[in-house]
Amino acid sequence: MSKLKIAIQKSGRLYEESLQLLKDCGIFINNGKEQLKVSVENFPIEIMYLRNSDIPQYLEDGVVDIAIVGENLLFEKQKNIEIIQKLGFSKCRVSLAVPKEIETDSLNYFQGKKIATSYPNTLKNFLQQNNISADIHVISGSVEIAPNIGLADGICDIVSSGSTLFKNGLRETVTLLKSEAVLAKTPNLKLEKNSILEKLLFRIKAVLKAKNSKYILMNVPNNKIEIISKTLPVLKSPTVIPLAEEGWSSIHSVIDEERFWEVIDELKEKGAQDILIIPIDKMVI
Repeated sequence: MSKLKIAIQKSGRLYEESLQLLKDCGIFINNGKEQLKVSVENFPIEIMYLRNSDIPQYLEDGVVDIAIVGENLLFEKQKNIEIIQKLGFSKCRVSLAVPKEIETDSLNYFQGKKIATSYPNTLKNFLQQNNISADIHVISGSVEIAPNIGLADGICDIVSSGSTLFKNGLRETVTLLKSEAVLAKTPNLKLEKNSILEKLLFRIKAVLKAKNSKYILMNVPNNKIEIISKTLPVLKSPTVIPLAEEGWSSIHSVIDEERFWEVIDELKEKGAQDILIIPIDKMVI
């Protein structure tokens, strides 16, 4: 039987969350990252632990079928690779940063300046699109030290919290692109592996939907059921259960995490009481 080959980072910021996603999808992995390749007993996939920078090339060549990888890396490597699902973790951005004493946030500051980066293709394309001419210095690792040693006037690097920039006397000015972990697919995927990929993608979407939703229960006067039901748009229709106390019912539904507090406030205003919120493990729509 064919197995779907999936690449994940053997170390780095995506490693732990990639493994956790697979485990949440019911895929149990017994080994650690010491092995570079491991088969999974309860699902037809084979996991390959690879260096982050090698994954885009392996995908393009068809050495692996799919991969969990940073969107920013795919953009930088400029490979013929399709993104099939954004995964919502390891969010970051590729940004320009300058010494904190520089007061302007204008992109024009970099005109004729030296910029240190580990993302030369991303930076070059961005500068060309904005008619900025700058001298790009390619550095692998510790880019943020470049202005302090006089190598560059600013940097272009990954930013998450911004704490690393702050510690090195830098501040973020311009964002080139926003990134997160994605599931990407080789252009050379064999037809017999498509069904395996569809099953895996189905599980991933169920996990992601659950993480972005909350199960909600509340007590509602019967004369408020219709108006409150319209405030709960996630499912086709909320569940309504009569309570022992006459004139009252319990409503069960799901709300989006992004609108959580907004919806709660609206429900209270419309008469909902005793509101309970419960996490969801999986959500199959």
